[in-house]
Amino acid sequence: MGKPTGFMDYEREDSVAVSPKERIKNFNEFHTPLSKEKQRLQGARCMDCGVPFCQAGMMIGGMASGCPLNNLVPEWNDLLFNGNWKQAYHRLHKTNNFPEFTGRVCPALCEKACTCNLGGEPVCSRQNELAIIENAYEEGFAKANVPKVRTGKKVAIIGSGPSGLAAADQLNQRGHSVTVYERSDRPGGLLMYGIPNMKLEKKYIERKINIMKEEGVEFITGVNVGKDIKADKLLKEYDRVILACGASNPRDIKAPGREANGIYFAVDFLKATTKSLLDSEFKDNAFISTKGKNVMVIGGGDTGNDCVGTSIRLGAKSVLQLEMMPKAPDERAANNPWPEWPRVCKTDYGQEEAIAVFGHDPRVYCTTVKEFIADKKGNLCKAKLVKLESKKDAKTGRFQMVEIAGSEYEVDVDIVLIAAGFLGSESYVTKAFGVDVNERTNVKTDNPNSYATSVKNVFTAGDMHRGQSLVVWAIHEGREAAKEVDYSLMGYTNL
Repeated sequence: MGKPTGFMDYEREDSVAVSPKERIKNFNEFHTPLSKEKQRLQGARCMDCGVPFCQAGMMIGGMASGCPLNNLVPEWNDLLFNGNWKQAYHRLHKTNNFPEFTGRVCPALCEKACTCNLGGEPVCSRQNELAIIENAYEEGFAKANVPKVRTGKKVAIIGSGPSGLAAADQLNQRGHSVTVYERSDRPGGLLMYGIPNMKLEKKYIERKINIMKEEGVEFITGVNVGKDIKADKLLKEYDRVILACGASNPRDIKAPGREANGIYFAVDFLKATTKSLLDSEFKDNAFISTKGKNVMVIGGGDTGNDCVGTSIRLGAKSVLQLEMMPKAPDERAANNPWPEWPRVCKTDYGQEEAIAVFGHDPRVYCTTVKEFIADKKGNLCKAKLVKLESKKDAKTGRFQMVEIAGSEYEVDVDIVLIAAGFLGSESYVTKAFGVDVNERTNVKTDNPNSYATSVKNVFTAGDMHRGQSLVVWAIHEGREAAKEVDYSLMGYTNL
């Protein structure tokens, strides 16, 4: 511990965000990193706690507390403070294959569990992580590391999201020959097309993919396994197969008028926007334009917020965001103590931008859609909304959100974006491989910490296994699945 009083000597200082009205002019990342000297002092704020919850990754109160990857946070914070950037990178990379991704998009579970949260501001560990990995690229520490020995074993990974990439990276470094299949035209999965460019510029994904290619990982894009290529063919050609296709089956809104033109799933909206941006900077018009439109986003969470921010950048006339549940408290409640995940209201970048542009928070709580209303041409023009309240069900004893009689009202809306979450894996993939699924259509394994499916030599990882979750959990799953696959191939594992 290089600076025992660092948390008292230095105030928390994070990267500086461009003002909302300025950053909505483009789709670029909008945070300016600290200088290396200032970042080093942020590392000094780490207390090197006796019980560092930041790296625990424990489930407390039904939610994760600390990093699921068990990142060695106090170690690389101390190394950062002492100016040992190279060693800090090696300690960071030991547990995290892609800190350049998590340093940008992770909700920083490490910071929420930081002991400094008890009486002050947490260590800005996510920004420290990002500074370490970006410096590693600048200095050449993060260059390709080609395996010296090959095992002769072949592994196919279906899906190139964070879990598939993590499994591929681990297994390739072990010496196995890895081929990643991706149905989209670019590898990266939700990192590429599910997360907007202003949160994660795609050049950083391409940078890492190119390094993995140099290290020997083969990427085959534009191939939809289960449709374009048979599962039996892969099972014959490869020693093992890992299904990492994500939970890409979106939850729909079953309300009258759902067939109206102008209603889209959030994932389709975000993917089309990013693809058009990358392909032609929107010159091809192959995206869902919100210019001059009244937009309604159904659902909170990261995806709903991303839809708000993207709609504003595309020129929306207005943005309304519906949330079924009540607004969370602004500060921790007494029954939600540290180090539990703080169940508090979070105003994210998209909502900040809506407040700056329209003068108010776009979120409306305890509200849902009762009916979509179309004009004579079948185009959406209005939506009938209804207020909800929490009531205990007499039979089950559980509280449910139910309609308040007489609370209906109508709003003008041209485009609806459904960001209500995902139901699980897509059936054509699971049926192609014949793997069992559970009641949520996630691929079934013996237990949550096992990755072998009901079909011999077929494994699974990521959202396809655990359901919709965070990038950091997907990386964890990919690493653990790789360990299990390696053991099945070699009889032991050093992953």
